[in-house]
Amino acid sequence: MSKPLKGRGALSNPANRFAPTRSDLEPVDDGEVPARIATVQIEERPKTIISRNQSPDVPFEQSINPYRGCEHGCIYCFARPSHAYWDLSPGLDFETHIICKEGAAERLEQELRAKHYRCRPITLGANTDPYQPLEQQRRITRELLEVLVRFRHPFSIITKGALITRDLDILAEMAQQQLCSVMISMTTLDPELKRTLEPRAAGPRTRLDAIHQLSAAGVPVGVLVAPLIPMINDRELESILEASAAAGARSAGFVFLRLPREVKDLFREWLDCHYPERAEHVMSLIRQSRNGRENDSRFGNRMRGEGVFAEMIAQRFRVALKRHGLQPRLGIELRTDLFEVPPQAGDQLSLL
Repeated sequence: MSKPLKGRGALSNPANRFAPTRSDLEPVDDGEVPARIATVQIEERPKTIISRNQSPDVPFEQSINPYRGCEHGCIYCFARPSHAYWDLSPGLDFETHIICKEGAAERLEQELRAKHYRCRPITLGANTDPYQPLEQQRRITRELLEVLVRFRHPFSIITKGALITRDLDILAEMAQQQLCSVMISMTTLDPELKRTLEPRAAGPRTRLDAIHQLSAAGVPVGVLVAPLIPMINDRELESILEASAAAGARSAGFVFLRLPREVKDLFREWLDCHYPERAEHVMSLIRQSRNGRENDSRFGNRMRGEGVFAEMIAQRFRVALKRHGLQPRLGIELRTDLFEVPPQAGDQLSLL
């Protein structure tokens, strides 16, 4: 059985599904796998920066991902399979080989200035965390926000990174004009579970403090309990909502665990290592909630699941929302009528 690496979620580095050959970690001279794997930064200059979404399961049409891959190392991350498109593994590569989108802010400005651009809210953090540890150094997310401020463009952020409080100046200013909202992802209140489940993400108390700071600054903030994992963190549903509401969250949502493509085997490997006594029970409940399979990608089902166990989770969630005065996932309508392309050097001024 593979052993966990300090600060990493995945236990292995399986070949991506497109690779014609397979590579594995080689033991060092003493016969042991290295205890740590350093993060590799890969620079990319994107041709486009705004992604469009047509899925009815997510509440946004446009998104920006400042990075590819995520150093947080969450073992359950549904975005892991996307690393295969870059000839990298959805396993350890996903959390150790991070693609940084250089020039993202300049590209965003070009796209917002396009003659036929139509303003719709943009979500940062759809397929990666915009406030993962590398953001402290790279500041790509900060630069993107600075562009959005100048254009008065509405945006929302999904993150489990406490670094978001660094940008309170921008977030508070935009919130005053109904131009931004934030969802903080909370998976557990247990620091030990967090350490193995999402090793480089901010701790539970730090995230609750971020909710408090955002709320105090007037930023509409909600909590996203994601993912809910049977027999791992589902018992914490009510306590997470209670603590988040006390910290200042206005709304809440949840997502039932998804296991697309390579995530299925990576998650099962994690279960066998950290919770061997309940691994099969966990997988059985997942299959019961996924139409007999370990993943169900059908629209309308993939975020919530179906069956007795999934419905019980949904009922508990609804009761807890009412008890703690929370609204269903942040439904604030962000304004688009304030969007304006600012003048730039070389623009021809109107004679009227």
